[in-house]
Amino acid sequence: MSRFQTHKSVHVKLTTGTHADLRVELFRRSLSMQEVLEALACEIVSGNAHISKILDKLEYNKKHKINTKKVIESDVESVFDAIASDSPFSNK
Repeated sequence: MSRFQTHKSVHVKLTTGTHADLRVELFRRSLSMQEVLEALACEIVSGNAHISKILDKLEYNKKHKINTKKVIESDVESVFDAIASDSPFSNK
């Protein structure tokens, strides 16, 4: 990598559960999120056919307002924890 190459920062907002599960999966493979996102970005811009199919599906779902987001168990637990902490019946 050239020392003159510049970098751009990207902020990605993920649900707590997705973030945790992603970290675990990448940790098992000794990969960082930075490494994975950089590699995926490179594959996208190079025209990787498998990733292009995923992007096509995302584009189609967005155009047709098809919600494919899944609520995972850890997200459900986070919601219940938040509700419980604001409950007037909780022991604060």
